[in-house]
Amino acid sequence: MEPAVLGGKLASGLVAPLVRKLFVTGGPGAGLVDRPVRLDRLVSFRGERRTLGEKEVRGLAGKLVAAALDSPGEPPFPRDETDAVTGALTARLLALGDLDMDDVQAVRLGHGELAARLRRQAAGSADGLSTDARHFLDSATEWACLHVLEFFTRRSTFVARTLVAQTRGQAELIAKVDELIARVPRPDARDTAFERRYLPYVAEQHNRITIYGLDLRDSPDRWPLEVAYLSLEATAEEERTGALPGEHADPERTVRLAAEDALRTRDRVLLRGDAGSGKTTLVQWLAVTAARDGDRIPYVLPLRTLIRAGALPSPATFLTAVGCPLTPPEGWAERVLGAGRGLVLVDGLDEIPAAERHRTRDWLLALVRAFPGNRWLLTSRPTAVRADWLTAEGFRELALTPMRQDDVTTFVRRWHAAAEAPGFETRLLDSLHTKRDLARLATNPLMCGLICALHRERRGYLPTGRKELYDAALTMLLARRDRERGMEAVELGEEAQLELLQRLAYALVLSGRTEMAVETAEGIVERALPSVASAAGQGDAATVLRALVLRSGLLRRPGEDSLDFVHRTFQDYLGARYAVEEGHLDVLAGRAGDTQWEDVIRMAVAHARPGERAMLLRRLLAADTPRLTLLALACLEHATALDPQVRKEVEARAGELVPPGSKADARALAEAGPLVLELLPEPGGLTDAEAHGVTVTASLLAAHEPVGALTVLRRFRDHPDLDVRRQLAGTWGRFEAREYAAEVLDHLDRANLFLTCTTPAQYAVLAEMRPWSRLSFRGPHPVSEIVGVLDPDVVRELALTDNPEVADLAALSPLRSLRRLQLVGCGAARGLGGLVGLPIEELLIRRMGDVSDLRELQSLSLLSVAQRLPGSRLTDALPRSAPFDFLYLGHTAIDGTGLRGLSHWQTLRRLSLAPTAPLDAEDWSEVARLPQLTDLRLGASLLRGGLGPVTVLPTVTDLHVAAFEGDEDMSTVPARLPHVRQVFLHTTPGARFDPAPYLDLFPDADVTLDER
Repeated sequence: MEPAVLGGKLASGLVAPLVRKLFVTGGPGAGLVDRPVRLDRLVSFRGERRTLGEKEVRGLAGKLVAAALDSPGEPPFPRDETDAVTGALTARLLALGDLDMDDVQAVRLGHGELAARLRRQAAGSADGLSTDARHFLDSATEWACLHVLEFFTRRSTFVARTLVAQTRGQAELIAKVDELIARVPRPDARDTAFERRYLPYVAEQHNRITIYGLDLRDSPDRWPLEVAYLSLEATAEEERTGALPGEHADPERTVRLAAEDALRTRDRVLLRGDAGSGKTTLVQWLAVTAARDGDRIPYVLPLRTLIRAGALPSPATFLTAVGCPLTPPEGWAERVLGAGRGLVLVDGLDEIPAAERHRTRDWLLALVRAFPGNRWLLTSRPTAVRADWLTAEGFRELALTPMRQDDVTTFVRRWHAAAEAPGFETRLLDSLHTKRDLARLATNPLMCGLICALHRERRGYLPTGRKELYDAALTMLLARRDRERGMEAVELGEEAQLELLQRLAYALVLSGRTEMAVETAEGIVERALPSVASAAGQGDAATVLRALVLRSGLLRRPGEDSLDFVHRTFQDYLGARYAVEEGHLDVLAGRAGDTQWEDVIRMAVAHARPGERAMLLRRLLAADTPRLTLLALACLEHATALDPQVRKEVEARAGELVPPGSKADARALAEAGPLVLELLPEPGGLTDAEAHGVTVTASLLAAHEPVGALTVLRRFRDHPDLDVRRQLAGTWGRFEAREYAAEVLDHLDRANLFLTCTTPAQYAVLAEMRPWSRLSFRGPHPVSEIVGVLDPDVVRELALTDNPEVADLAALSPLRSLRRLQLVGCGAARGLGGLVGLPIEELLIRRMGDVSDLRELQSLSLLSVAQRLPGSRLTDALPRSAPFDFLYLGHTAIDGTGLRGLSHWQTLRRLSLAPTAPLDAEDWSEVARLPQLTDLRLGASLLRGGLGPVTVLPTVTDLHVAAFEGDEDMSTVPARLPHVRQVFLHTTPGARFDPAPYLDLFPDADVTLDER
């Protein structure tokens, strides 16, 4: 025990009598007469009631100091400082009479802060004392203050005064709360009353969806949303940024979540989905669930309706713009959004002209910035806007995936249950599971609805091609003769309806819109009536148009004066049919560059005659762009009869894109659809980069055509390239777990290959495969379950990512062969000391829990840390005896320690630094004292203003700079690293610049530009 502490404890027995002498004994009561009762009125050596002078106080202090020196053991400070310590203690005790506070305030302050006040009040009293003497003086002061506060609490007036102080404090608090209430108005009762009407209205308004108008009189035309809603999956392809050094990252990371959960993890989402994929149904589901839960106020804003009004609506006109009959209190919408209670669902960005989208973007972003804290969802077709259109504004991009086999099965069963037609369900499911062409069409709710209705209507017969399917659906729809009782009817034949509908569709296609005014539609019908014999005598244009809306099942009236098709797919199909009939192929070819015309062109090829198809495909090839070449390739699916030379030319031109040579090429190729799978080559003769591109393409197409994609990927299971094997392992989640494991995973060479598990199904299959030595587990899974599916004698490397259920790391102790452990996003993880018995040599940690036991892992040769370390020096936090070869210190790791103590590890050969704050001269001096350091890796942020106060590092031969953008100051680096021979500049994604200046800076080194 230190002398100062021992002396302090012995002296504490003398403090209580001293305190009683220092203070005047008060009588009962609250002491309200002399208000406030300050300490200077309580001490016995101040004011008129003085009984002790400075001499007496000094005598008392001297007794306390002497008793401490005479206590057993080593004296707390040198005896020649006795007088000085006594004087200093006297000064601090006298300072009690100078403090501007009363006893209640002193007790509230606490003995530590009271002692600090005395030290400041008697500043300079300890000057010249030794360290031990100062420790004793501080200890005695704190003990004295502790007894002072104890004395106060025992005085008869203290309790009464405390109650008075509490009463006054409560009165002040009540007054302040009353003032706050007066300043901040209470919610208007009218708002609450209105929301009680509005929320049920929203829930009822959006709680039913139409089954595309394809059912007949014995089938339901609408389903309750709870029955009809099918939970689809949304995905986001994310690059792995900020990976820890040494981390075996997958080449691409697919984030998957249920579509309805899109807004639970982010407040701003741009959701992309193909035609018929269920975007609008999802919007309805989110609105209904929010309205019923009552935690958010939903606003459903279809853009095709809003854009017709010219100026996009302000919050005050949200309800009016969508035809809501309820009138809210003035300012209600702004109050909702201002409080962050809104759920704003903006639907159909692709359904407005391209020229309007930037205006819509500005409108939406203005709302987001004006009303932060709300949730925002924008839906669009995939190609309507570029990939990063809203990324800079914090919008996360998600894509609705096509329906998988299980989704299709669920949809079919629900459809037949609602239609009360169970006899057809089994037959249709058998067809969908065995007929590949039919299964390829059932990729979204719209097409599934078409198939179900046609299957029932045709008593089990189904067309096989896309055009045949649409033709059959249109025949069924347009031949229907249901009339509402008592309504005026107009007899229109199927061909007459098609003629009118396709003219309306083509007008919408030409305008780039999906909605038109009823007046405009009536004008189109009026001009067509003279040439449509069966409709000419059936009434005026308004009557005929009304009949089309009521009877065809293809048109609808979303608003009182607006008209659109029930789905964009029918608009494109019928518009293409009319364009071909009218010979407008030049118009189609001229619009091929517009992504909104892609489906129109594909359907035009299906409608056209062989010669017309050949002309249109040659025009697409003449553009000589990858997208239009791939569009021509996609059109071949619909070209049942075509000049063989043209087909050969299209396939040859597409062959320049196949096989893809990069991930970017692979993604572009996959946009052409599942037909690409038939063109992907065997592994033989491909370069490693091409083989990787083929596997990426097939992986991306797995959701559309799992059988075909698996067939392609199976060919590459024996490929030796690591990138190819990583792609094969990383795409496991796109397939049925057991089948893919048996067909692909269990055949892969495991060398340097991680396998990532995320689902219970994958866990179950893992135990059935040959053991893996390197495994990664993502998501919340109990450690006991993870360890239970592993072979403890085989697993050498383990990564746990984003797992809040990881707690005591001692649960990993059965993994007796574990050499490398990675913990990222395991916020509850603790107990690194529980790993001491394992042969762990490499540890990578980021965003985990308690790291205080890190210093116990003495076997580490590689350590990567990207979170704050405890202590004031690295030697306080890291294992001192560890034979470090590599050390990465990133993000906030050294915010508290700096690099102080780094030179303790003389074995370091590789050092990677990416701190959030710049390094100072002391930090760099620690680096300079590493005799074996040859490999230095720096974050580009350290070079923003030059390398800083770094000394010469003569042993460094290899320099790596991460996240390089090209504007960093490298001019001082060569002089500081005179013997560098290899320079690697790893760019940020998309950064491009001329490497020549850096080649000149390092004439004696090899400079490599690693572009991402």
